[in-house]
Amino acid sequence: MSIVTPILEFIGGLGFLLYGMKLMSDGVQKSAGEKLQRALSVVTGNRFVGLLTGMLITMIIQSSGATTVMVVTFVNAGLLTLAQSVGVTFGANIGTTITAWIVAIFGFNFKISAFAIPVVGLGYFLSIIKKHNYKNIGEAVMGFGLLFLGLDKLKDVFSFDASQLGFLSSVQNLGVLSIIIGFLIGIVITALMHSSSAFSAIVITMAYNGLITWEMAAAMTLGSNIGSTIDAVLASFGTSADARRSAVIHVMFNVFGTVLALIFFQPFLRLIELLTPKGANIAIQISILHTVFKTLSTIVLLPLAKQLCSLSRLIIRDDKEDKTGGTYKLEFQGVIGKESYATYIIRAEKEIANMADIVSNMFDRIQIGVSKRNNDFVKENVETAAKEEDYVDQMHEQITRYLVHCEALELSEKQVQHISSMLQIVDELENMSDNCYTTIMLLGRSIEKKMKYPSEDMERMLPYVELARQFLQFVQRNINKHIDESKLQLANELENGIDDFRKDLKKVARKRLEGGADVKAELLYIDIVRQIEKIGDNCFSISESLTAI
Repeated sequence: MSIVTPILEFIGGLGFLLYGMKLMSDGVQKSAGEKLQRALSVVTGNRFVGLLTGMLITMIIQSSGATTVMVVTFVNAGLLTLAQSVGVTFGANIGTTITAWIVAIFGFNFKISAFAIPVVGLGYFLSIIKKHNYKNIGEAVMGFGLLFLGLDKLKDVFSFDASQLGFLSSVQNLGVLSIIIGFLIGIVITALMHSSSAFSAIVITMAYNGLITWEMAAAMTLGSNIGSTIDAVLASFGTSADARRSAVIHVMFNVFGTVLALIFFQPFLRLIELLTPKGANIAIQISILHTVFKTLSTIVLLPLAKQLCSLSRLIIRDDKEDKTGGTYKLEFQGVIGKESYATYIIRAEKEIANMADIVSNMFDRIQIGVSKRNNDFVKENVETAAKEEDYVDQMHEQITRYLVHCEALELSEKQVQHISSMLQIVDELENMSDNCYTTIMLLGRSIEKKMKYPSEDMERMLPYVELARQFLQFVQRNINKHIDESKLQLANELENGIDDFRKDLKKVARKRLEGGADVKAELLYIDIVRQIEKIGDNCFSISESLTAI
């Protein structure tokens, strides 16, 4: 029992620690994660802005793994370029050191049990408040308390004399081999735990209790930096070439920095000892090592961001070109790591925006056909429009399937409503593409059949088409955004304007029929007018859906 009891206590303490970190990270992400991810998805190409963004997000959500998984996901979705991802990844590596500081400062300078249990209680009572955001904040607070309860238990478990574990002493007295063993332990255990922060807490606790030497703690900490890349690597499976490259850059950052630190191991440790304030305990010293290592690695490698991108392109080849004539592909990947579900919604929004752009291109062809009725229009636009319409059909099917998968996730009520609105928008965009294609085909048929229309009658249609174009531009500008009552009123005015125009144009066509004009030509003219009016209806339906986002 003398052996079994400490093992069970260690497992229990570690469980509290890991669950506390998960609860804290998940709580923060649920309450503020979507805003943080949207900030990440629009990060600029400035590497220093990306660095600060990655650092701040990781410090808030307490997980570099979650941040790097977001980065891989966003690169895969085209929301971030490979170059933009570099700064964010480097910033995430610096931001993750905050957990070691929290553990070192609060875990070993205060009586943990004196405040950990009240914090857990406070978090619990906040979590049962019906208001959704209080629940998430409560989970984060409760996780914070559980983290320190686990740390307190680990302190008790490791509070024995190191000489009682002879193998531990022998492993630490092998010179360079000891450093290598500690380094490998750091890699393996961190990869298994999926948390360098949790492993750092264990290392700090063991070092504080004298179970491992300063050199062994440093080697383990360095190894944990490589083990922490596991989340980004797993998230990159099945993604685009650039997404896999962003994961490779994350690995290269940690490997290059660690190799340099191991080569200059003793001088590096002397530097840390010089930077450590007098009287500071080893927990503070390990935290300083973690921060200095990440910061120095960033200082060395950030100016080489372009070279790292080039190297990643040598390691990961470009995706094979699509030879099927335009096949759309959107796969729903299972939840990997600790990323927030908002990532999936942001990805879907990007695809919907792309879908709206394609429909807009199709409408441009209508404007060309109305203003330039010649054979060149048929050659240059009809076949291309058919391919675009087929591509939009594929997008409709796969984005819908993707959103249905999203509905099965643990989402907030607001996110569920958002997805419902996106499903309606995707349906309307697909209907709009059908209407655009039909209009283009009608225009092509009128040209091929050499149907004649008075020039003033076609000119009357131009402002009608332009009004529909303005409505489509309104939808494009506001796609995936909430629109208020004033904007919905503007949409209503555009819709009414199109309806009034349609009535006038139909009256003109009827008068021509009464005057003996070609029946087929006039009926086709009326069909074109009707199809454009349907496009306006699609735009208004999308506008109504945007009010619910």
